[in-house]
Amino acid sequence: MPANAVPPGVPTRRYLPKFHYELIVCGLRGHVLVGMDAGEVRPGDAEFVREGGGLRWYRCLRCDSWLPLEPPTRTKRRYLPGEQEIELPLRGKALRDKIVLRVIAVDRAIHFVVLGALAVLIFAFASNRTSLQKLVDRIDEAFYGARTTHHHAHGLLHDVERLLTLNVTTLRLIGVAAAVYALLEGAEAVGLWFQRRWAEYLTFIATAAFLPFEVYELTKTVSPLKVLALVINLAIVFYLLLAKRLFGLRGGGQAEEAARTRDSGWDAFHRATPAPSSPGAD
Repeated sequence: MPANAVPPGVPTRRYLPKFHYELIVCGLRGHVLVGMDAGEVRPGDAEFVREGGGLRWYRCLRCDSWLPLEPPTRTKRRYLPGEQEIELPLRGKALRDKIVLRVIAVDRAIHFVVLGALAVLIFAFASNRTSLQKLVDRIDEAFYGARTTHHHAHGLLHDVERLLTLNVTTLRLIGVAAAVYALLEGAEAVGLWFQRRWAEYLTFIATAAFLPFEVYELTKTVSPLKVLALVINLAIVFYLLLAKRLFGLRGGGQAEEAARTRDSGWDAFHRATPAPSSPGAD
């Protein structure tokens, strides 16, 4: 790169670091550039591509970074595509919401898998209760003798013995509850992944409803896993309530849509375009 080549635009002053979702996505998926196959750059293309110092500076449509590259040796078109041919990637609040909601969706998908597996195990347990009772009796006989009745104070056998005290109907009701909860978590995961508004409300209500139970569990025994689960669910509740403006809070859905529109689309892209400069100047 020539020593006198500088990026297009006016240099910005130093500022405190800011969390940029655009840079994270570009770092993972790569920049979004246009005009790399164009033979000529017109003055009207300065929002996307600028020339200077023997290089072409391409602007990323997502993060606004300018990347210096050699001019193409082979071209497929004479000029850059028009705006109507370009699909702008998400930016600003719209991109942040997509990332955060998909992280929550992954969390809910994990819950769906775990609860679904638990429901299957409970139904299998209820259907094979007699066989499991015989297995526990054989283990007791092997370790404590045939005529010894031993009650385990803790561990896996203790948990199995507790389940064996429940009747089949109760076990199946527990299985049904686990299956219903798994379906609820699955619906949340799918809806949040595709950024549906109904899924945000469903996730908020379901998560908030279980917070008292999580707090009660902490009053009995405290563990890092329980504390982490409570912190994560509290963060989800406050994010959905405040950032997503549920139940009309902070202007509600209209304000939410206005904020997304303000950060995305061609108007936002034009506002973020730097003023022309002299790339080849010292």
